[in-house]
Amino acid sequence: MPKIKICGLRRQQDIEYANTLEPDYIGFVFADSKRQVHEDTAAFLKKKLADNIKAVGVFVYDSVEKVAQIANSGIIDIIQLHGDETPEYCHRLRTKTDKPIIKVIRVKDKKSLVNLEDYDCDYFLLDTFKTGKFGGVGQTFDYNILADAVIPKPFFMAGGLTVENVSEIIFQTSPYGVDVSGGVEIDGYKDFTKMTEFIYTVKAIKTKE
Repeated sequence: MPKIKICGLRRQQDIEYANTLEPDYIGFVFADSKRQVHEDTAAFLKKKLADNIKAVGVFVYDSVEKVAQIANSGIIDIIQLHGDETPEYCHRLRTKTDKPIIKVIRVKDKKSLVNLEDYDCDYFLLDTFKTGKFGGVGQTFDYNILADAVIPKPFFMAGGLTVENVSEIIFQTSPYGVDVSGGVEIDGYKDFTKMTEFIYTVKAIKTKE
């Protein structure tokens, strides 16, 4: 039964959409991005977020100290590391916060999925590899790469998910959760209708199971 994460929320109305539709997780992007939010904005939005929805903070190459500070302040419930952070980085972060950690793996080929057991994290998130891009690519990757892969932690699927392809992706990969951002936007902003269609499609799969 896949969990649902809607990433890149940055307006109060985005939070209102989420509170109505009840995904399992929402994401605040602190990394350099068109969806980036300032720490103060995220804190304001978190106070508006329903208690049953977990807030994930997305970071790329921030210092361990900064990530831990934001996590421990209560602005977020879960940390998502979306760069090429090393296992050593994850270990150091673990010593400074008890918040769960999602480590993103940008999948290019089967070599992208080796030595995953080295990461001290709670979840993985599999996203599409594109040189110089850390998320927001809007493209899927070849899921046949996962056929013989050993992924030692529960994982989210991301990268180009839409209402049109999410059912097939879930059936092919059996993920812990799915993560969408651009696939529920119009002109770069979250759209209530698209969010509704995506969430209802995934929840319908849960019902079938």
